[in-house]
Amino acid sequence: MSDIARSRQSYPSDLSQKEWERLQPLVPMPKKGGRPAKYERLEIINAILYLIRTGCAWRLLPHDFPPWRIVYHYFSAWRRDGTWTKIHDALHKQVRLAVGREAEPSAAIMDSQSVKTTEKGGSMDMMPARKSTAANAICW
Repeated sequence: MSDIARSRQSYPSDLSQKEWERLQPLVPMPKKGGRPAKYERLEIINAILYLIRTGCAWRLLPHDFPPWRIVYHYFSAWRRDGTWTKIHDALHKQVRLAVGREAEPSAAIMDSQSVKTTEKGGSMDMMPARKSTAANAICW
């Protein structure tokens, strides 16, 4: 675990060391040749998990995490480049294998009747709304 993670208060949403070991290969590391990363990827992931778990606003992220703008930057960049989808798919496969199933599902079901429609569609088959004369009358 990082020095930063040990120096701050832990939250229930924080990853354990074992969880981080599974997730770390899927998280993009800093690019070589650029400025060294100021914040560890574990802390950025923990901040994102805190936001998801609590539902708080980005600007209300506790001060013991990296600044909210940095966390939001990585969240957005990883959404754009497909990192979150890659993480989801990899963890989904791991869960399937852990329960003794094939990594990929062998079948899928699509429900084509999820929204009921009428036999005679359109607005002509509906009754017109009634107007109340009492609501429109002027009382003396």
